Order: sequence, then structure tokens, then C-alpha cells
Amino acid sequence: MLPAYEVEIGTEPLTGPARNSVGGWPFLDPGQEWPECFCGERLALFFQFDIPSDIEPFGDDHLLVFHCRAHNDPSTPQLADGRLVARYWDAPQPPHPAPFWRVLIQSREARPASEAEPSVCGLPLTLRPFTDTPEKAAQTFKVGGTPSWAQGPELYTCACGEDLVYVCQVPEDMEFAVHAGRPEQPDSVSADAYVLFLGNEVYLLACPARCDPAAVWPVNQN
Repeated sequence: MLPAYEVEIGTEPLTGPARNSVGGWPFLDPGQEWPECFCGERLALFFQFDIPSDIEPFGDDHLLVFHCRAHNDPSTPQLADGRLVARYWDAPQPPHPAPFWRVLIQSREARPASEAEPSVCGLPLTLRPFTDTPEKAAQTFKVGGTPSWAQGPELYTCACGEDLVYVCQVPEDMEFAVHAGRPEQPDSVSADAYVLFLGNEVYLLACPARCDPAAVWPVNQN
């Protein structure tokens, strides 16, 4: 039985930076810029949290998930010789010339940006330990545990040669509330919320060698 934590979203709006949050102030390592989409629009911070210390091999690292508001599609893995292609986090996503998301693993030294995410409502996150078993993996917003594959396991090898390791799962059709008056997201579930990858179930797999802060692949299933 692997350590697992359910990620719960609070209701009280953030008034300042918090390391565990939906929206809010992204905590980034020195020199790491707020990522942008190929379209030139700055990516929206959907959520971030400190990975609990017992979630190996990423314990005490900081996970951030960004996604474009204007582009909303499923992810498509690009492979070469049985591995994800070199710099797959920047590789084309047909029909797009590059990904419309960025998932980052940062260090415990990450510090908050000077401004908050403008679209996604800033709310606190709480990580609560729970029992998750391979025989009955929970289909919930969680870090660690066992992925509850909707269509069967998808396993990938990083371009560096390391097998990617499951870190986090986001359930299907999970809505991230946005501030009133913000631009709508195409093909979202509602006018006042954004979703990740068309609302697919998302499984984040990361390179245990940390060959790049963005060496994370978002598997989509439904």
C-alpha cells in the first residue's frame, strides 16, 4: 500500500501567497519564468502544492500545473524509439506547434511570484492522507497512491531513459472556478470555469531523474 493524499479545495479565497493552492501566486525557483503558451498568452496556474515527503521520489518538491485558457485539447504523446521525444515538454502537439500547458516540479526553495494568477480563483488546498490500494484505486483528486486508470495503464519512458513515475491524478470534468468577467475557455464545461485537457481524467507522470523541471507527461483518459 503506497502513501496517498486526497487533495481538498477550500472555500475561503486566498488573500496572499500559499504553497498549496488552486490559482494564487505560483511558487517558482530562481530563474524560472511564469510559462507562456505558444500563442503568446501567459498560461493560467490551475493548481500547485508541496508534494508530501513520503511520496517518493518527489517528496518535498513543489508541483505546479499550468494550462492555456485559449487552447483546450487532449495531450498526444510524441514518441521516438520507444521513448518520449527529446524535450517532449516543448514538442509539437498537432495541430499545434507546441504544448499548451506546462507542468513543473520545483524545489523546496521555490518562492512566490510577485503577482497572482488573474483568472483562476485563488483557493487553498489541503492534502489529507487516506488509504488507497491497487485493488480499489480512488478516482479522486490525489497525489501518490495508485492511479485509477480509466482506460488501462499508460506507461512512458523519458527521453533521458528513465521510466516516468506516477505523481498525481485529477478527476474527469474537474472544474476550476474563474473570476467574473474573465475570458471563457473553449469547450469548457461552463462559462465560469476552466478545465484541464477538455476535462479528461489526467494522470501526471514525472521523470525521477529530474532531467528538466518540465519533464512531466500529462496522460489523458476518459
